[in-house]
Amino acid sequence: MVLIFFKNFGSSGFGDFKPNNLIGFKANFRYRYDVFTAPDTNKGAQVLREHPDMQIIFCDQRMPGEMGIDFFSRIKSDFPRPIRILLTAHADLETVIDAINTGHIFRFVRKPWIEEEIISAVEEASKLYMATSLLDIRNEELQKAYDELDKFAYSVSHDLRDPLTGILSALQLASSLDSLTEIRELLGLMEGSVTMLDDYINSLRDYYLLRRGELNLSAVDFNELFANIQQFYKIHTQNSRLQFNVSVQQEEAFQGDKAVLELILHNLLSNAFKYQQKDIAVNQVNLAVEVREGHAFITVKDNGIGISPKNIDNIFKLFFRDSDQAEGMGFGLYNVQSALSKVQGTIKVESELGIGTCFRVTIPSK
Repeated sequence: MVLIFFKNFGSSGFGDFKPNNLIGFKANFRYRYDVFTAPDTNKGAQVLREHPDMQIIFCDQRMPGEMGIDFFSRIKSDFPRPIRILLTAHADLETVIDAINTGHIFRFVRKPWIEEEIISAVEEASKLYMATSLLDIRNEELQKAYDELDKFAYSVSHDLRDPLTGILSALQLASSLDSLTEIRELLGLMEGSVTMLDDYINSLRDYYLLRRGELNLSAVDFNELFANIQQFYKIHTQNSRLQFNVSVQQEEAFQGDKAVLELILHNLLSNAFKYQQKDIAVNQVNLAVEVREGHAFITVKDNGIGISPKNIDNIFKLFFRDSDQAEGMGFGLYNVQSALSKVQGTIKVESELGIGTCFRVTIPSK
């Protein structure tokens, strides 16, 4: 708990400023709380700026150069969370009303103050601070969720409609064609639209899995997992210009959620395969893992087109895409970040345009 106290806490009324009173008050309560003191409101505001986690503020009504109520009113926009308590020798009805309306005062403490009353005020204020702070955090999370949902709803309606519109247009055009060659071309376009739609539905499934699903822990054999991944991407490696290299170093057991691991790996590898350079002799995608000290250290590295430096901090945002070279919905890396949060993992990215990208993932064993 952190407290800040202003001016005189003596028993002789509210007109005398005695620095020793501050020292004595701090000495009395330093074992219970973290106490900060200030002789005037300007110094008090400085302390607040230096300690943004301040929880409770006690302020004398008669401060040098500024009334306590005016000080509380002045700081409430910059420091809304600390609970405000006013010390005063005389509190008439007008002072009380002004304090509540302008300074958002939680409580009054009369002078001369009594130690038990101060402790009671602090305990009540602390409970209120914790409750209001938690509510503020929840409101911020709720607003973020609403903003994300609004963006999500727009993107879903847009990205689902595009491939369906393409299929419908191809069907309408095909009904008027007699040439088998032209019909096959349209079928190819329809196939591309269906593939895009299928990818999008899979991304939505992953999104839902990460939002709603629980972890399903089991022993993970990375040799087996990577062999399955190699088989899955076999069609990509049949291209003579693409090399897919896999390395596994696992000499200890690892517990994790295989579905979440596969989601992370497939999304990283999918980007590595899609965003290759078209004008180099050999494209490479390297997948490696080392299991040690209770963690899996996974690396996905390619020599593709790379990521623009100005966008490197945005690539994990929902619906963000750095390049139009390949079709995508902007779910992949967002889902990777969400999956890693679910398993308490971390990810780092290094990238250079025209050179390639490297993702380094660390996941603890459960």
